[in-house]
Amino acid sequence: MPSTSTQRAVLTKLAALYPDARPELRFTNPYETLVAVMLSAQSTDVQVNKVTPALFLAYPTVEAMAAARVEDVFPMVRSCGFKSKASHIVEACRLILIRHGGKVPGTMEALTALPGVGRKTANVVLANAFGVPTIAVDTHVFRVSNRLGLANAKTVEETERQLMDVIPRRDWIAAHHWLIFHGRRQCHARKPACETCGIALECACFNRPIPSVSAVQDDNSLSEKAAAGSGHGRAKAGALRAADEPNGAGAPDSAAKKENARKVRGTG
Repeated sequence: MPSTSTQRAVLTKLAALYPDARPELRFTNPYETLVAVMLSAQSTDVQVNKVTPALFLAYPTVEAMAAARVEDVFPMVRSCGFKSKASHIVEACRLILIRHGGKVPGTMEALTALPGVGRKTANVVLANAFGVPTIAVDTHVFRVSNRLGLANAKTVEETERQLMDVIPRRDWIAAHHWLIFHGRRQCHARKPACETCGIALECACFNRPIPSVSAVQDDNSLSEKAAAGSGHGRAKAGALRAADEPNGAGAPDSAAKKENARKVRGTG
């Protein structure tokens, strides 16, 4: 792991590079936040933003969504992925109505007790709907934080814990957005633009040797070197894609799927 001073320098540069960092999902209240974040799993914010205006017009409240039929909701969100998203959203709203009087809960325990809501989704909702300091670790945050040396972890949970230790609590919510913006604009999964990166000199990945292709493989046994050099010939920014993916996870919230059947059965 880089020194504390280097990690602080990375955070300072991230803040300077992305003063516009903010949620790109569109929502106006906790209900809309929860639904939008649930739809965003394995989709894109751009795609979610295309479907939510009509969805929220048809189902503007928890009560309205709780009374909906999955068969009516799914066609409206089909472009965001699986039918299970529609069923999870409807069922989650029914449980919110029963357990919380129609108000989206503001605790990790209550949120993760809902179908389709894992720790990452809950953290995003807590931060953006309730202002609770959290660090939600999605695929961008996992990849970028481990490349930059803010974390050195194999799992989403480890990464979250390490980031909470490194980043001042007052910056947790902002840092989540800094890392996402850097991942989308610069530190891409397959071809990071290291040659134009404003944090290259502080980046742990940029300053370490590239491992051999045979050294690490991802879950599909496909390894890929993503190397880029600066104008000074420092082509040390390479990293195998396998090192950018949390162990055993196709998506940070995939563990939530295992809990859904149990959560639904427990509703009585």
